[in-house]
Amino acid sequence: MALLDISYVHTLTLVLVTIGLATSFHLLPLLGKSLSRRTSTASPPLPPLPASDEIVALRVYPVKSCRGFEVKSTQLLRTGLDLDRSWMFIAAETREFITIRTNSNLTLIRTSYDPDTDQLIIGLRDYKFDIPAHPTNDWLSKNAKLAKAGIWGEQTDGWEYPASLTQPISDFLNIDIRLMFKGPTPRVLRGCGAPKLLGRSEAVKFADMMPVLVGSMASIGELNGRLVQAGENEIEIERFRPNIIIRGNEPWIEDGWKALRINDGGVPLDLDVVCRCLRCQVPNVHPETADKHPRQPWDQLMKYRRIDPGLKFKPSFGMLCVPRTEGLISVGMKFDVTAMTNDHFFINPMK
Repeated sequence: MALLDISYVHTLTLVLVTIGLATSFHLLPLLGKSLSRRTSTASPPLPPLPASDEIVALRVYPVKSCRGFEVKSTQLLRTGLDLDRSWMFIAAETREFITIRTNSNLTLIRTSYDPDTDQLIIGLRDYKFDIPAHPTNDWLSKNAKLAKAGIWGEQTDGWEYPASLTQPISDFLNIDIRLMFKGPTPRVLRGCGAPKLLGRSEAVKFADMMPVLVGSMASIGELNGRLVQAGENEIEIERFRPNIIIRGNEPWIEDGWKALRINDGGVPLDLDVVCRCLRCQVPNVHPETADKHPRQPWDQLMKYRRIDPGLKFKPSFGMLCVPRTEGLISVGMKFDVTAMTNDHFFINPMK
């Protein structure tokens, strides 16, 4: 009886071992796939920090969607370059902002700044007028009225100038418009710049999304090479309306920027790079003539610059930034990337 028991135990053990081995052979490929899946989703190594670069141009666009101008130096504020997008036109009937997207002739309205009188000059053809570039509250209360206007699904306040001031522009655009200067209520950043993501509360004036747009001459050069190869004309970087233009060490290295430092040996200027700038078809509009090309550069960009997982149907050009510090910024200043990232994911703030 004891021998039978021992034989039975040996047989049972052998069966269990056989089942265990068979199960292991079946599970090993699954385990390998699981490990492979984990490995494949791991973040790739960060690209190295680019070599030091240089600011080659600074551009300011005082009136949203109107022609801007270059400056050699200006103040970098938490809300962007001084004067930049401090004014906008609205449709008097709807109380909503208007841009090149809906009326390309806005780019024919020119702006300039007189540092001797601290006046902003706005002109269209033979008509022009000037207003204080840094108006005091006293001046505004006597010459404008505080009112509400809509911009990208939110209501904000602004100082509205008299209709008579811009009547010739209304006639030219064939729409009754009003000029507004940003009011005292902050437009707190949304999307990738929202306080819970940025870690602090920052604001913008009348720019679409973020205070500062940085563009690279290396990247526009690479794009122009593709345009010429396709039989099209080269375009100027002005079409993308950047504020800070750098020389660029190599095309598109900016896609992975996370933090920047601008310095000339004094107090550094630090900026967070919060997202890529995903483009509409405004760059198709020629800033000198207001003519809109039916395809380019939009078609070319759509072929290879749909790189952001947050909005795959829009191409990217330039990086949107939020300043951490304020101070003088000048052409020729050293431009350094202090951190890179693989995690840019566009969150649309424009509802």
